[in-house]
Amino acid sequence: MTDPRQLPAPLWVLMYHSVAYTSPDPYRITVTPDRLHQQLTWLRRRGLRGVSVGELLRARAAGRAARLVGLTFDDGYRDFVETAVPLLRAHGCTATVFALPGLLHRSNSWDADGPRKRLLNAEGIRAAAEAGMEVGSHGMTHASLRRADPGTLRREVAESRARLEEITGAPVHGFCYPYGDVDLTAAEAVREAGYHYACAVSPGRLTGQYALPRVHVGERDGARRLAWKRRLHPLRRRRVPALPELPAAAETAGVRGGRP
Repeated sequence: MTDPRQLPAPLWVLMYHSVAYTSPDPYRITVTPDRLHQQLTWLRRRGLRGVSVGELLRARAAGRAARLVGLTFDDGYRDFVETAVPLLRAHGCTATVFALPGLLHRSNSWDADGPRKRLLNAEGIRAAAEAGMEVGSHGMTHASLRRADPGTLRREVAESRARLEEITGAPVHGFCYPYGDVDLTAAEAVREAGYHYACAVSPGRLTGQYALPRVHVGERDGARRLAWKRRLHPLRRRRVPALPELPAAAETAGVRGGRP
């Protein structure tokens, strides 16, 4: 049995959604641009840098991830390109955006009580990749994959990857489970579809390369709350063993030119 003291420190991956001035926000999926700027400033002042999950995992495999934090943006909202990307680049950060290629030109209809937010279209997805961000899949239609039938898994997992690769012209290596819903069958479907990793929220015993835990970040998370979340993270999440080196490529996934 592996000595827990020999395992690397747990990956700290932050989960965002939308960046906008929106009210009301019943599902707490929105941070304002001002708050995101403050949060990124907080990271940088502590010697931390936000990066895509693909870059974080490659750095972990190379033993140089100590000062890196994974940044993820679920659902692929249009404001990611319009608002989040300029802020990320201003702070020297990258991120992973998990897009929904089956809902191009659509909105977040699954959030019944929330404000409608426009999703990225194909042009927006390409713009995110060309800006140096990693593009990953969030499925085709934001369907829960827990206890999903084989046809749903194939469409949401494998077909979404193929569609995003058509849009970006580059391999797509990351997946994110809608709602954080994951079971062993879904994780296996992601692995078989050729992804290198997948993000969840609190996957418990499934924690690992295909169910990476993340920490929700919202508008209420100022400096004090971020500090507590960082301190408590190793206690609330099982440690993730070091991952094998991903295929040699450029630093940020989802970008034209063969980046992973």
